[in-house]
Amino acid sequence: MPMPQSMRALVAEKVGEPSDVLRLESRPVPTPEASQALIRVKATPIHASDLHVLRGRYGFSPEFPTVGGHMECVGRIEALGPDTEGLKIGERVVVAAVPAVPGPRVAGTWQEYLVADTHRLLPVPDRLSHSSACQLAVNPLTALLLVTHELDVQPGEWLLQTAAGSTVGRLVIQLARHLGIRTINVVRRRDAVEEIKALGGDEVICTEDEDLVQRVAEIAGPAGVRKAVDCVAGHVGAQVSQALAPGGEVVVYGALSTHRQTDPAALTIPLQARSVIYETKAVRGFWLNRWFGTASPADALRALSEVRSLVADEVLSIPQGRPFSLERFTEAISLAEAPAHGGKPLFVFGGAAGRSGPPWRSASVRVCRAG
Repeated sequence: MPMPQSMRALVAEKVGEPSDVLRLESRPVPTPEASQALIRVKATPIHASDLHVLRGRYGFSPEFPTVGGHMECVGRIEALGPDTEGLKIGERVVVAAVPAVPGPRVAGTWQEYLVADTHRLLPVPDRLSHSSACQLAVNPLTALLLVTHELDVQPGEWLLQTAAGSTVGRLVIQLARHLGIRTINVVRRRDAVEEIKALGGDEVICTEDEDLVQRVAEIAGPAGVRKAVDCVAGHVGAQVSQALAPGGEVVVYGALSTHRQTDPAALTIPLQARSVIYETKAVRGFWLNRWFGTASPADALRALSEVRSLVADEVLSIPQGRPFSLERFTEAISLAEAPAHGGKPLFVFGGAAGRSGPPWRSASVRVCRAG
């Protein structure tokens, strides 16, 4: 079948609210250069960070007009650039499209075809659904890096985390159980407690009716907790730091408390100076984009390969996404930020939108404790 000359793409002409600035356009199919591949996209998720990029509220800003989506997708190789080796036409691959900071931006994923450097491509087995494969390179990788690379949490240690019901939070629980790590999980609502326990969380703290600092002390005892991950920031992030034992460290990878905030006073973590100075506690950030900018291509592919194995072996379970065609982008974007929206909305290509057959079936959860 001859290669089409044009493709559909979801393009933002300027910074603004995504539902207002995005337009479905026809664009020429790009041509791969040396060490590049042309990918026919099969599925790509809609992350909240994708929407914040379009609003001008993320850690980098692309040149506009820009194709939306900047994180990940799954597709098949349609063509290879000259002198490109190691991959085959027709091979199914995950594209780690996360822009490296500092570094060049990778093509947006909300389009039917895109060009990517071959070191950004990871072959995936057919037993992984499109839904699972297109979500490998962000949330599961973030969970793996936080637990093993950033904090090096050891079997038997406590790990304290906020937003335990989030996608990354659930993956952290699954990974911790697999590695023999004990988790203290913070949630906002009482009705989430039993769900987190059923998932494998060892202890759950509900900030709706419990004091975070007091409960951590009761759970961990005199030895305390020395390692934590936080994606809420604000007052909750400050409480996490306060709850840690002397010499403890919290890695902040998100700021849910600041969502849609414009008041600079709300975009903070109000730490106690005495705790930071006299108890030598540390608070530092983690941003996947910057990690991709500092990790070597070999290290990045090694980490992605580990995530692929964890998902393929059903140690980590990625919730089944909800497929949408590009034409339904307004509905998909609204769902992406709706409270308790369930599966992540995915743009899909090739007539799969709205179908619930095997390509969209996620693996069941299977976790085991080390030792």
